Amino acid sequence: MSETATSNSNGDLWLFGYGSLIWKPPPHYDLRIPGSITGYVRRFWQASEDHRGTPSSPGRVVTLIERAVFDALAAEPAPDRVHGAGYRIPAPHVDAVRAYLDLREINGYSMRHTTFWPSPSPSPSPSPSSGPPPPPPVEGCLVYIGLPSNPQFLGRQSPQAVAEVIAGSAGPSGANAEYLFMLEAALMGLGEGSVDEHVRDLAERVRSLMKGGNGKGGRGGDGKDEDSELTTQAVENEVERIRSGESGRAGEETEKVSQRER
Repeated sequence: MSETATSNSNGDLWLFGYGSLIWKPPPHYDLRIPGSITGYVRRFWQASEDHRGTPSSPGRVVTLIERAVFDALAAEPAPDRVHGAGYRIPAPHVDAVRAYLDLREINGYSMRHTTFWPSPSPSPSPSPSSGPPPPPPVEGCLVYIGLPSNPQFLGRQSPQAVAEVIAGSAGPSGANAEYLFMLEAALMGLGEGSVDEHVRDLAERVRSLMKGGNGKGGRGGDGKDEDSELTTQAVENEVERIRSGESGRAGEETEKVSQRER
């Protein structure tokens, strides 16, 4: 597509969210669009000592790895695109949002700028050609990624080992499994083609661990995994909320996350 928009052409800022920013948006945005970026791979390769874990027992959160770095570290296939949500921040609020993001992403993330590709809008007709065209790509979209030089960057681990950490970790922001399940739900809510197999596989592994009583969730006297059931319901509610067109929680909740995880 030849037509493009530039992130700062009008002083506005575009931000790409691929983790909790999908369901916990930044303040002051005036437009949220599902879409994708290329040249990166999403993985649970980042430690969390202050949100979904503790310094003595770090949890795991998602990060982006530059494709060339990923290929050098992991001999495994990965999709060409990372799906998430793009947010437009009007020029008068850019400085405030940058300060908010610097605080939110301070623990182990670095800034990059890339092209954001908005997804086509869903068409009510069986024929995709009759649907409206997607907005033009946005050059210079801001994204926060993990670098191997960051202390919180852990690199490749077996999926089962990561799942065991997630199932057994919790921090000030809540259970690590909740973060994983909410990310899974948020990606499902973005629309067709947005499911991430790495995230889905980890979620299935963690559910299996929790049902077996080996994860963080407690078990009731009848043998049921109560935390797992509650988390499953929360995921279903989140999928419905995102699909209904709501782009975030109440404004009060948005303010609460100013010091929480990606």
